[in-house]
Amino acid sequence: MKALSLRDAVGESVLTHDVALPADRIAADFAARYAGVPATSVSRSEPTVRYTATGHRIPVLLGMYGDEDRVRSWLPGLPERSTVDAVAKLTSGRIAPEHVTSVPCQQKVSALAKLPVLRATPRDAGPFLTMGLVHAGEALSVHRMLVLDDSRLAIWMVPGRQLLALYQESERLPVSINIGVPPAALVASALSSAVLPAGATKLEMAGALAGAPIRVADGVTQPVRVLADAEIVLEGYLDGTLADEPPPVSLPEFLGYDGDSRAGLPVITVTAVTTRRAPAYQAVVGPGREQSVILGLAGALSVALSGTDDDWRLIDDLHFTPAGGGMLTLAAAIRKTSSTSDERLAHIARRIFTQHRFVKLIVFTDPDVNLRNPEDVWWAVTTRSNLGTDCTTFDGFRPLPMDPSQAADWRGGHGGTTRTFVDATTPFELSATTCRSFR
Repeated sequence: MKALSLRDAVGESVLTHDVALPADRIAADFAARYAGVPATSVSRSEPTVRYTATGHRIPVLLGMYGDEDRVRSWLPGLPERSTVDAVAKLTSGRIAPEHVTSVPCQQKVSALAKLPVLRATPRDAGPFLTMGLVHAGEALSVHRMLVLDDSRLAIWMVPGRQLLALYQESERLPVSINIGVPPAALVASALSSAVLPAGATKLEMAGALAGAPIRVADGVTQPVRVLADAEIVLEGYLDGTLADEPPPVSLPEFLGYDGDSRAGLPVITVTAVTTRRAPAYQAVVGPGREQSVILGLAGALSVALSGTDDDWRLIDDLHFTPAGGGMLTLAAAIRKTSSTSDERLAHIARRIFTQHRFVKLIVFTDPDVNLRNPEDVWWAVTTRSNLGTDCTTFDGFRPLPMDPSQAADWRGGHGGTTRTFVDATTPFELSATTCRSFR
């Protein structure tokens, strides 16, 4: 089912929470009832749930991306497996966005105060936009944005992102913040810009994933493009104004722990809020299956896009697990062609660690292992590796602050600079010894 808007994707497959809840209790209710690892210790996909926030007419939508198979069904261009040939076909099928003048996201005028912005826990620095897709120039990315008042947001931009570079180059940067966007646009926004082909944009990649162009339009108060089929659009600008997130924590992060608050964050001044008729406000609780699916699908494509040589052609599939928040733990199936393939895994691993700095652990498996089934991956680790000899660690990497085990005071503080891979593949010459009994 091709989904060119949030409404196409949601359809009738949504649960409705009948009792209105305060906006600062909705995320906790969803986490307790429906969320999976790493938000809770329960392994499960997440349903799409519609909530009503007390005092608000606009409903809240959570869980939409909480099932990988569901998300895949919306994206006809998404390869079944992430390989060199598959991503080459994807990039060659890029579709430029379509500019339209009949704009659904501008059917109604609203205000920031009318949005049911969630506060996930009592510890949070405040209410945050968590699924706002920020668009400026060719930059397209999701950022956490703290609501400061009725017309200002404080935005955290991870170093290395296109948006931060644009901001640093501009005295005044117009932006649109698009909420409830086409699924292809959201997944494409999580692609690594560094590995896209020269001249390729994320909106073009979104078109390839969707099998149709993403529709864009002109903003009403800013010289910026908006995603025409978004549910809600905020327009505004960055001009060098700064604000702090109240300490000590920001909000729950994608790995399942509270994030640190930040000082001196850029401020977006909001100049317009427009919506579709009867819009939905989409959010995530922070950690949980939604973040892992979005980041994991885009991450697998990004790793596959990182090379085209013989080493990369050994890769038969890639999958980021929810246990690593869709970014830290990567399972990679290797289709060996000769005994020399045994020796290439360390080189492949180091390249992945170097180019994709969030990756902490790689498990290499044979192609008969289902990378989307953690039990099957652990079976391969148990029966096709001996960790004393098949576990290799590299040093010299930058720690990731969001991972507690990479902190300087964690068991001596040396683990944060290391990255590890496990070779759970069968040696080429012994391939006949690990055939499953039922095959």
